[in-house]
Amino acid sequence: AKAIVTGESCGQVSSQTLDNIAVIDAVATLPILRPLVGYNKEEIINVARSIGTYATSILPDQDCCSLFVPKHPETRARVETVSRLESVLPVDELVQQALGNVTVKKFSSPEPIAAG
Repeated sequence: AKAIVTGESCGQVSSQTLDNIAVIDAVATLPILRPLVGYNKEEIINVARSIGTYATSILPDQDCCSLFVPKHPETRARVETVSRLESVLPVDELVQQALGNVTVKKFSSPEPIAAG
C-alpha cells in the first residue's frame, strides 16, 4: 500500500477532532488521505448515493464504530499516550486477522462527484 484512505470528517463524531487527526498523522507510516474531511453529513450522504455505497453504509452491522465506542471518547489524544498504548498491542497479529477478513470493492465514477 502507498496510502490509507479514510472516511473521516472533522467534527462528524466527537472523536474526529483536529487534535486526534494530528496524532494519527504523527504515528502513521503511510500518507493518510481524507477526501471527506471538510464535508458535512448531508454532503457525505450525497457522495455515498452518487457512488452507490449509501445503501450498504446504512445496513446494521457490528463494526468497531458500534462495538467499541466509549461513552466519553477522547477528543485531545496525545502522541505519547497513543504510542505507549499501541506498543503493548499485538499489532502484527491484529493486522493479519484484519487482512483475513478483507473484502475488496471497486467503485468508479465517470465524472467528478459534487458534494452539494
